[in-house]
Amino acid sequence: RSSAASDVYKRQHMEAIYMRLMKSVSTNAVSLYVIKSTNVNGRRSTKIVEKLGTYAQLKEKLGGEDPEEWAIRYIEELNKKEKEGAEPDVIVKYSPAKIIEKGERRSFNGGYLFLQWIYYALGLDRICQKVADKHAFCFNLNSILSRLVYSRIIFPASKFATLRLSETFLEAPDFALHHLYRALSVLAAECDYIQSALYKASGRLFARSTGVVYYDCTNYYFEIEQEDEERRYGCSKEHRPNPIVQMGLFMDYEGIPLAFCINPGNTNEQVTLQPLEQKLMDDFKLSKFVVCTDAGLASDANRKFNDGVDKAFITTQSIKKLKKYLREWALDTSGWRMKGSDKNKTYDLSVVEKEAENDEKAAESYGDKIFYKERGMKENKLEQNLIVTYSLKYREYQRKVRGRQIERAEKTIKSDPGKLDKINANDYRRFIKREMVDEKGNETQAKERFSIDSAQIEKESAYDGFYAVCTNLGDDAETVAGISHGRWEIEACFRIMKSEFKARPVFLRREERIKAHFLTCFISLLIYRLLEKKLNYKYTSTEIIQELRDMNFREEKGNGFVPSYTRTDLTDALHEEFGFRTDYQIVSQKKIKEIFKQTKSC
Repeated sequence: RSSAASDVYKRQHMEAIYMRLMKSVSTNAVSLYVIKSTNVNGRRSTKIVEKLGTYAQLKEKLGGEDPEEWAIRYIEELNKKEKEGAEPDVIVKYSPAKIIEKGERRSFNGGYLFLQWIYYALGLDRICQKVADKHAFCFNLNSILSRLVYSRIIFPASKFATLRLSETFLEAPDFALHHLYRALSVLAAECDYIQSALYKASGRLFARSTGVVYYDCTNYYFEIEQEDEERRYGCSKEHRPNPIVQMGLFMDYEGIPLAFCINPGNTNEQVTLQPLEQKLMDDFKLSKFVVCTDAGLASDANRKFNDGVDKAFITTQSIKKLKKYLREWALDTSGWRMKGSDKNKTYDLSVVEKEAENDEKAAESYGDKIFYKERGMKENKLEQNLIVTYSLKYREYQRKVRGRQIERAEKTIKSDPGKLDKINANDYRRFIKREMVDEKGNETQAKERFSIDSAQIEKESAYDGFYAVCTNLGDDAETVAGISHGRWEIEACFRIMKSEFKARPVFLRREERIKAHFLTCFISLLIYRLLEKKLNYKYTSTEIIQELRDMNFREEKGNGFVPSYTRTDLTDALHEEFGFRTDYQIVSQKKIKEIFKQTKSC
């Protein structure tokens, strides 16, 4: 264009952007309006910003001043304020006679914006770009992965449903279903790289506490009947008869996920620790750490693998499985110390229990106290320290659990003795005794009689309140017990994935897609735990996820988005922590675009 033509174009463009005056002439009056051009989905239209009134009304109101001249000055002031960032009030007209457009989406979710802030802060967009540079595909991997992650947290569903649900986000997806499935294969191929890159990126975002790492395994079932290479019949945590896969997870001291692995469902979980631990050393460049596990992963091989200058272990120890002399020492009521008190003072647990039973103040005082004792032991040529703790609170918890199990056992004896064929180690049916005797107690081969096994109950109650760990760490018993106590966080991670993220059952069939599914679950868990961290762990997972799910907006075409959610302490905390707000009466299109940009430029 020529310079003159360019000036005309720019002037016309500016006039289209800013507000201007419109006169509407009817038979009875001339009305003045403030109008503004808008662009909705590529289509130009005009919206009324404000109705100023009729010519006669304004002339009377203004004391004879020319209404049109006043209106021009008023609009210039509005435009000036808009340039300075002060947006005018929005007036929206509705018609009770006009039907809404068919197929037009009017409600959108904005809760994902807080997840998007963390997603981009972790550099997952850059990680996706590096993956894309290594492969030849035409789809937007970052768009697909981000939607898989946001949906897994807010709207967990199948991959097919995920595409449909992600269309409810304020930013629409730019991919098709076949792109999503192709992306799963790419994500599976780059699974190890993505995990290590995420660890490095998270280290730039906040200090990772990797001096202590926790490891545990769980499994996920499939809605199929026939097993294959990955999906194998094994010991299901849910006691289901379906094929399963096994997931091993490393977590740092603050409960933030580090790395994961997927194995066939029939894999012995003890052999999964060392390969993933080796990955931490090779890919994550971690060399000095303490590995904390439960008793199921505490094989001699795993203990010896972590017995060195730079590595150590803390593992749960079953008191029942200790050698007799160690078990007797662990259950002996004398020689106990109390955490946080004088280490030279010892307590007798029988005296503590008696005082707690007879004195309410003593019961309250001892209720949250942890007692402990420690000693060295040598098992299979490995020097270890055995630490046993005791808690009245833990004792009461175990007794309540057993009480409920005994109630179930009594109910089963009366109503359904046929359930007694298979009994697991922690099954309530272990308290049921089977005898071939008649009602008078005489032996008979005619009928089997069931009763509560009081001897078994008494035997197990001897261990109430006790908890033991073994370690080769040189730290004092209080420190070791505190580290071991943090192992509950990894159980919370598995619970979130299974309950909140609905990671099971798995409906995918191909091995690479199954691996990609758990990668997205892992990334979702990482982002969610970082969200909890930013909120200072003040809210439960149910509260946070439900709030994100409820943060919906109603679109006002050409004007912006009206929040339709309830403002709460949690929504205030989210806005304060992430530095943007979506809880205005209406969020203009300009403002929402600024928020999009802000969440992607961390």
